[in-house]
Amino acid sequence: MNNIFKVNVNKVFDFNLSEQDSASLDAVSLNTENYHIVHQNKTYTAEIVKKDFVNKTYTVLINNNEYVVSIANQLDQLIKEMGFEVGKTKIVNAIKAPMPGLILEINVAVGLEVQEGENLLILEAMKMENSFDSPRSGIIKSIAVTKGQAVDKGQLLIEFE
Repeated sequence: MNNIFKVNVNKVFDFNLSEQDSASLDAVSLNTENYHIVHQNKTYTAEIVKKDFVNKTYTVLINNNEYVVSIANQLDQLIKEMGFEVGKTKIVNAIKAPMPGLILEINVAVGLEVQEGENLLILEAMKMENSFDSPRSGIIKSIAVTKGQAVDKGQLLIEFE
């Protein structure tokens, strides 16, 4: 079976790409993010700079030009035809620690209204600072930690109303 993928580039260009088409590309993986591509006797350097697996979009630099590429398989296309959007129904109501660490900063307060992408807190883990941004707009219901507190993996940090 030869699956057909709908590909959109920069929300402007649409085309179909089959598994057979993608398998015939002359591309060499240099590492997990970088590729060397030959197309119509021209060479290109491609780097994947951002991946959004939920929305199936990738930001790719090709010869220093940035492209946002969206890829939809047959199931994605069917779901869209039925009027549903993949990943749009999940609402995050709590932020939990993905790893043990130390709370360095808390940038919100209970009752504060936050916007999606706004910084909530910073957790230091394995000598790295991990910034937690709001996954959605909403009001902070509770903050279960304090600045300087050590937290365990899976521990509740912030809860939304």
